[in-house]
Amino acid sequence: MHVRTLIFVVAVAIALPALAADPLPRATPESVGMSSERLARIGAALRADIDKGRIPGAVVAIARKGKLVYFEAFGYLDKAAGTKMTTDAIFNIASMTKPMVTAGALMLYEEGRLPIDDPLSNYLPQFAKMRVAVMSPDNSAIIDTVPAARQITIQDLMRHTSGIIYGGRGTTAVHKLYPASSSSVASGAELLAKLSAAPLMYQPGTVWDYGFSIDLVGLVVERISGQSLGQYLQQRLLKPLGMVDTAFMVPPEKITRYAKALPNDPDTGRPQTLADLSKPPGFECGGGCLVSTAGDYMQFAQLLLNHGRHGNTRVLGRKTVEYMLADQLPPNTKNLIGNADPAHADYGFGLGLAVRTTPGVVRLSGSVGDFSWPGASGTNWWGDPKEELAVVFMAHSPGPIRWHYRQVINALVNQAIVD
Repeated sequence: MHVRTLIFVVAVAIALPALAADPLPRATPESVGMSSERLARIGAALRADIDKGRIPGAVVAIARKGKLVYFEAFGYLDKAAGTKMTTDAIFNIASMTKPMVTAGALMLYEEGRLPIDDPLSNYLPQFAKMRVAVMSPDNSAIIDTVPAARQITIQDLMRHTSGIIYGGRGTTAVHKLYPASSSSVASGAELLAKLSAAPLMYQPGTVWDYGFSIDLVGLVVERISGQSLGQYLQQRLLKPLGMVDTAFMVPPEKITRYAKALPNDPDTGRPQTLADLSKPPGFECGGGCLVSTAGDYMQFAQLLLNHGRHGNTRVLGRKTVEYMLADQLPPNTKNLIGNADPAHADYGFGLGLAVRTTPGVVRLSGSVGDFSWPGASGTNWWGDPKEELAVVFMAHSPGPIRWHYRQVINALVNQAIVD
């Protein structure tokens, strides 16, 4: 082979040109320290489960050192119709909305318009005089309420220490006073009325527990910006990142790309349902109402790995991203993350997402400082700054099986890192 030809072939192998739908420039796995042979185990595992009827299909995107090394679709977009999965399939990303809304709110923080320690009541006055429930020993009754020792802050909302919970995630007397989820609320005004009237489950700042905190962040963003949350995110985050398929609903012209879940859970046999995001939601909920694609979400993951830069554009400040990805839970905070997501038990929590604080103990392999927050629909993603690794896993598997895939995909990706 001619020397010039050889040089060209090697160059192409190291940095393959991006295809039209690729979120990042492509590279061979070996050029960035990953093994093609080991990455092939992902497809083998997913195809086996698809054949067994465990999941309908999935999309996996993996980038290392800023280069896309794996971007594959498996199984069915719509199994009943026999429609094959595609890499541009659209998914209900549920709580993967939360980190994006938090990042959007932090842009207001950078402008001095949303100080992190501000009371929530500065923007939503109905939360000025919250009370905390005192429950019976078996938690079946509220026997009294006491004043909150301090006000809920913006930081409390972003790190889930507000004392505000999801009603559908427990059976206590307090849980019964809260809406089950964002999809059970008709409007932002209704949500505000219900949350401000209910007692807090805990004193602000004392317990990490999952709830409507980021929905309130979204409503604060609307109050400050004068825009709907969707308009604000489109202008400040989605458009700058080129996230063309991320929105609060699937428009009619894209509905054929919206992935379907299996009709019944493969383990329990119960119907599997997802919120209908083919029409405008009751309100644009910051806690879990976006749809997106693997390629789109990879852009967001890479933004955080790039310390707030997208190409030559500065979207977030470097120190802001460092702050977002730092553990925000004080040592005396009771951490109930494992109740919300068993795969993330014993993680710390930054602003809008979980962060690893220890190399061991947790159920997932990775590095201290890796960050993530998954969706109840079955979707997941993470970033690992030490390994310069970003991973997006999209699947509609909303039952308990989603916790299985969070661990399996984590193991399959990390075992492919060889250098």
